[in-house]
Amino acid sequence: MDLQTLTYIVVGLTFSLYIGIAIWARAGTTGEYYAAGRGIHPVANGMATAADWMSAASFISMAGLIAFKGYDASIFLMGWTGGYVLLALCLAPYLRKFGKFTVPDFIGDRFYSSTARIVAVICLIVASLTYVIGQMKGIGVAFSRFLDVDYATGLYSGMAIVFFYAVLGGMKGVTYTQIAQYCVLIFAYTVPAVFISLNLTGNPLPQLGLIGDTADGTPLLLKLDQTLVDLGFAEYTAQKGGTFNMMMYTLSLMLGTAGLPHVIIRFFTVPKVSDARTSAGWALLFIAILYTTAPAVGSMARLNLTNTIQHGEVGDPQGNLVYEERPDWFKNWENTGLLQFEDKNGDGRIQYYNDGNAEFAAKAEAEYGWKGNEMVKVDRDIMVLANPEIAKLPDWVIALVAAGGLAAALSTAAGLLLAISTAISHDLLKRTFMTGISEKSELLSARIAMAGAILVAGYLGLNPPGFAAQVVALAFGLAASSIFPVLMMGIFSTKVNKQGAIAGMLAGLLSTLLYIFSYKGFLFIPGTELLANTPDNWFLGVSPEAFGALGALLNFVVAFVVSNMTAPVPDDIRQMVEDIRVPKGAGDAQDH
Repeated sequence: MDLQTLTYIVVGLTFSLYIGIAIWARAGTTGEYYAAGRGIHPVANGMATAADWMSAASFISMAGLIAFKGYDASIFLMGWTGGYVLLALCLAPYLRKFGKFTVPDFIGDRFYSSTARIVAVICLIVASLTYVIGQMKGIGVAFSRFLDVDYATGLYSGMAIVFFYAVLGGMKGVTYTQIAQYCVLIFAYTVPAVFISLNLTGNPLPQLGLIGDTADGTPLLLKLDQTLVDLGFAEYTAQKGGTFNMMMYTLSLMLGTAGLPHVIIRFFTVPKVSDARTSAGWALLFIAILYTTAPAVGSMARLNLTNTIQHGEVGDPQGNLVYEERPDWFKNWENTGLLQFEDKNGDGRIQYYNDGNAEFAAKAEAEYGWKGNEMVKVDRDIMVLANPEIAKLPDWVIALVAAGGLAAALSTAAGLLLAISTAISHDLLKRTFMTGISEKSELLSARIAMAGAILVAGYLGLNPPGFAAQVVALAFGLAASSIFPVLMMGIFSTKVNKQGAIAGMLAGLLSTLLYIFSYKGFLFIPGTELLANTPDNWFLGVSPEAFGALGALLNFVVAFVVSNMTAPVPDDIRQMVEDIRVPKGAGDAQDH
């Protein structure tokens, strides 16, 4: 059986499973649509949360960034996992105890203001839509390769699948679907990693293979360092970015993780407050399986890619891969447009080196006749999906990775779209503008909002502003600057009033949006950026992806300053805040 047929079968079976679950767990009430009836077991919820959180950025893009950025990409590992711990300890139990369906619902009631609720909805939609662009990029990459179509067609196919099971099932259907998707994605991620680690180091555990020796006795990371330096790249294990920016980037990812609405609402689906804590612990365990494997996957993928193209001594013309003899995996990814070669010196061989290194580029042209890196495009998001093909693993493993990549992208996309639709139908319509709406009409409006969000996300996904993980980093920055501070102040401070919360959210959101658009362009449209996106032009050396940390600081400052200048928080709200934090009765479902 050929790879294409096998891929269709594996992916088709997993999709049939997801759709079957969505039909079986179809939401019939708003309680099931918004919070799965609050009946999900903590272990199951932990698995669903892990799938919801481990998006295309984690499965597809993070290892790709690790492959090309090396040490500097550790910010994603530290930021995302650290932020989850922050969420589990500081937010999830208290928000579950409050007993609402959504994040804007909490903000609206805690800050006794419909305006605060509306601003929170705007913050949620902006962050979630930006985040879902990254998922659509991952969906487009995976579908385009394994359906053997162009990127746009792959994206449209993924949109249709998400539309069906997310609109139909709501939170109840999405939860059970995500449990199945977690099983698929974690199996698909770890199995190829084990094979590749065995091939390169003889160690079946990728985590140990990363620090182990290759067949010639050279430590894997040292061999990768030497290979890249020989091609004009920086050492893989060396820090290349500024320390302050790395710190801000990591902090932005941490705060953004803790403020992600689609992850927070997962803790509203368990029966008791104690279950929220338990499911958070299980989710961290399930997440750790992938996150401890990712550095090995990225490092080994970069070594395999480099060795495939530059398989001889650097400078030896016979060591460069003949383009006409390129392997099938190379041809397959060329068909997607995500891998491109240009024969700049007409010798029919592929020159792959860092022509951004002026000294090395000059030497290469003078001594070897190279006139520029001929790999004019190597999209980082292809690395995880291409790695099994590059390593010549069995076809069933390659097909499994396709299914896993799609599961990761689809699970998070569904969670994000559900958060958006819930905010529109429940917080804007039911709680604000149409308070008399029936449950049936509310459920219908939620599904219409979901369909609209899918269309908008798909449109933006056609022209993403960067790699999946980079786009996701922008979304985390927006969540960090707008949502996380107001949740922390809402739970742990009785002094922040509605005026302060509204001013803080707007200050954090608008400052971060302005900063991002200044360097990335309005709505990420090329040619609309105001400043060159280079470290020399960044404020305090902080990149657009890292600015969320500064936006969060501005949010806190503005909120407290405005609160001190306006009327104090009413006594009943103060008492409500105190009740949220009181441990007494924490094991009971306390829905207010």
